[in-house]
Amino acid sequence: MTRSLQAVAYTRSSTLESAPDGRRLGLETSRGATPRGVEDHPRFFAGFLTSPQVASAGLLAVADVAGARYYQQQLRSSLDPVVTGNGDRLRFESFSGCGGVYARLDVLAAGLDGGEVGHGTTNVDVNNPLREALSRIGSDDPLHLRVGPDELAVTTLDGPVVEKKVPLPDRWLRGFAEAQVTAAGFDLRAELPAAEAVRFLRSLPRAGTRGSSRGVRWVVPAGNVLRPTTRPVPGAICLPGPERLVALQRVLRHASALRVYGPALTGSAAAASAWEVVLPGMRLTLTLSPETSRGFSGEGGVLDALATDEAAGDAELISVLLAWEPRIDVGDLATASGLPAERVRAALVRLGTSGRVGYDTAEAAYFHRELPYDAERVERHNPRLRAARDLVGAGAVVLDGNLGTVTAQDGHAHRVRDDAGVLSCSCLWWAKYRGGRGPCKHALAVRMVRRGAVSGQAEVLFEGGAR
Repeated sequence: MTRSLQAVAYTRSSTLESAPDGRRLGLETSRGATPRGVEDHPRFFAGFLTSPQVASAGLLAVADVAGARYYQQQLRSSLDPVVTGNGDRLRFESFSGCGGVYARLDVLAAGLDGGEVGHGTTNVDVNNPLREALSRIGSDDPLHLRVGPDELAVTTLDGPVVEKKVPLPDRWLRGFAEAQVTAAGFDLRAELPAAEAVRFLRSLPRAGTRGSSRGVRWVVPAGNVLRPTTRPVPGAICLPGPERLVALQRVLRHASALRVYGPALTGSAAAASAWEVVLPGMRLTLTLSPETSRGFSGEGGVLDALATDEAAGDAELISVLLAWEPRIDVGDLATASGLPAERVRAALVRLGTSGRVGYDTAEAAYFHRELPYDAERVERHNPRLRAARDLVGAGAVVLDGNLGTVTAQDGHAHRVRDDAGVLSCSCLWWAKYRGGRGPCKHALAVRMVRRGAVSGQAEVLFEGGAR
């Protein structure tokens, strides 16, 4: 696995301090993107939180996921959360070190008071002393939140004084992006009222406890409850690795509802799902990969949308039109760009792979943000796409109606069938995953040839390994 060190620098550590008018929570920012360009320490908000206890618990939950590994727990991992200002809300995001859990706290307009929300994305410092201070907040006394340097410090910054260096594996980056693409295929599957949400989530096992399960569970909605089932019956929801929802325990006493999102199940294979706790003026969402040992980086959900030459140009055009919207309207972008809605959606998928958009399941829409990580380095490590391009460049693909024959270097021929746009292949990859982790390199090569793709161009996508 390719990995490097990510350096995150702050002017000082984030703190929670007492003040005459209540407490003040100062969250320090690192280098990030804004409408004015890249800034070392952007400032996104200065005002009050309407529900300090809830916001503190939600921020701790996001930090819990950032510092967790739900698979191979003996390995340590901690990356500071990402904060995005979208003009009307603040979003705090994190991704687990094992690459299988994505967390996001949306602090909506109703959760903020007395300040304008800026635009941009960067890392935010959540250190251990701050975590301890936030965990002790026991009342809803006034809490002033500042995201970014204080007003007096903005013009007097002499450079970073706090620097963190943490490992940043390529698979972690790919997974962070792939989680957004996966979530874009979800629909609302169940909604539980507060009391039932608390009962259900508290009944789940925790890691390391007797009865804990690292396997896949299935639940089925029955009125206002979720009932366990032994198999994926019609209408069932996959709950992969239920102990990975432990971070939601932080906010349960403040919950008003639990919403569950997932894909329409078509077989017995495990599937990803998203679990959203509705809070006063906020939402906390955890998205789980299909298995505890299987992160998002190998899902391949971006491959079909990106195996075209036009996708690169479309994404560049759409990126120019983005303006840190909290909810990206595909119709508006289609009108502004002159592109069909289908190509706009494909462009958004491509932008998602480079961290330039996220996906909000509650609003069924992408939102603009720019992850503060080196996505270009990851783009050089895409074995399945690279292998498919090599096959196309070597002339290994022969089309015959809805059939394609791909001859590998060892002379073995693989048959790829196109059934109304759905590709299947005779290779072992297809036999094992049945398309559940994106197309194999042979199907991808056939699709490239059908669409007139040329070899040797560096496409932007994140996916797992070539097979």
